[in-house]
Amino acid sequence: MSQHDDQTTPETTDERTLRRAKRQAMIDAGGNPYPSSFEPDAHAAQIEEDYASLEPGQDTEDVVCVAGRVRAIRNQGKVCFVMLQDHTGQIQLFFRVNNLEPAAWDLLGTVDLGDIVGVTGTVLRTRRGQISVAPTSLTMLAKALRPLPEKFHGLSDKETRYRQRYADMIVNPEVLETFKKRSRMIAAIRRYMDGQGYFEVETPILQYTLGGANARPFVTHHNALDMDFYLRIATELHLKRLIVGGMERVYEIGRQFRNEGMDQTHNPEFTTMEAYRAYTDIEGMKELAEGAFKAAADEVCGTHSIVYQGTPVELGGTWRSATMAELVSETVGEELSVDTPVERLREVNAERGLEWEESWGAGKLLFNLYDELVESTIVDPTFVCDYPVEVSPLAKRKPSDERLTDRFELVICGHEYANAFTELNDPVDQEGRFADQVAAKAAGDDEAMEYDHDYVRALEYGMPPTGGIGIGIDRMAMLLTDQPSIRDVLPFPHMRPEVTA
Repeated sequence: MSQHDDQTTPETTDERTLRRAKRQAMIDAGGNPYPSSFEPDAHAAQIEEDYASLEPGQDTEDVVCVAGRVRAIRNQGKVCFVMLQDHTGQIQLFFRVNNLEPAAWDLLGTVDLGDIVGVTGTVLRTRRGQISVAPTSLTMLAKALRPLPEKFHGLSDKETRYRQRYADMIVNPEVLETFKKRSRMIAAIRRYMDGQGYFEVETPILQYTLGGANARPFVTHHNALDMDFYLRIATELHLKRLIVGGMERVYEIGRQFRNEGMDQTHNPEFTTMEAYRAYTDIEGMKELAEGAFKAAADEVCGTHSIVYQGTPVELGGTWRSATMAELVSETVGEELSVDTPVERLREVNAERGLEWEESWGAGKLLFNLYDELVESTIVDPTFVCDYPVEVSPLAKRKPSDERLTDRFELVICGHEYANAFTELNDPVDQEGRFADQVAAKAAGDDEAMEYDHDYVRALEYGMPPTGGIGIGIDRMAMLLTDQPSIRDVLPFPHMRPEVTA
């Protein structure tokens, strides 16, 4: 038996034996506990809404056909109340012996919690005020052989909930709602991007050259070509090839794979939206980020004023843009920048108990202050701009100060949600940077990129000035559904295999 099994006990094993016997008895009697189809024409939430004006005890002649999972049964002899759950909510079924054929009434007596059934009946409100369907027919759609858990709750059950997400969704409707919101969020982002004139495209997941980010990859083997491929760590370089080809505005929402650790905001398999737009820079990417987040918030939350883990967050208005130097200066109470002498930056780091290395220049020392002291304090959406070249080696330099890059990160509630650049389009400069990455890999950096000769060739044909952005879809879902962990917005998070005895 699995060490992390589904709370199976001798009692539940006996229950499963009883349910299997009911299944077999139904088959032996010529019935089918798993018919091929059923066509409901109504759902619980819509029935509740459409008949909200019914008075207690009022019947209708309106016939509806509903289907769902049995969540509660209360048998009172010649009447039986069943709570039916579909993907919109729950509706009460008010069975009366005189309304059903004898065979259907007998079938009702074999129904267990968790069974999926379909009924046809009229809508009414009971004397006690409950909107209900009074069935005149009953069909078994799927006999559940395993009893539902009483309730998944608490940290001790987190692993079980993630492993058996299907059961988690059944007994915890708020979990199902989170995944529905995630789906609506992505649809809203697509509508926004399409409305801005972007083309949604697809790029290879299997790539023979590692590029687009610094990360440790997953490796697989392509049998037909007899060569190793990487699962992509980014979509960047292929999307920018499409910009070279003339598409001008492209985006892709898809999975990325990085062979890295897991924590509250990181998962080795994750979803991003990368977008690239010709003839713009990071200012155009700021507009895109604001627009996409607000469109998603409108769809999921119905407001730009949200609360994340108890902290009010304002997504409305024009979001703040601030340089890293400004933010660090505000936090330490002293004006600091890449112009500040290295000795003073070292002192400021040391005064606040931060470690630094002799090889670090002003930019890296400034970033260390930001990374350790500032980022976690940012609540409302903020575009953190002007990253030093030392921490953004592949970013395009600012024309006004080549020690800084034309880059921003979007930070909300202390976490990064997007990363954007004015893209490098000088093929000679790109050649040099790829060569540096190859040297770094040879020196032991297993996160360094490889030399992508075809991408350099593409740039040699000419890529227009371009702004690019990557947005973390999973983190956005966490924010808009108020979930503390990335695993809570992934239907099937990665876990170690169950240990069997």
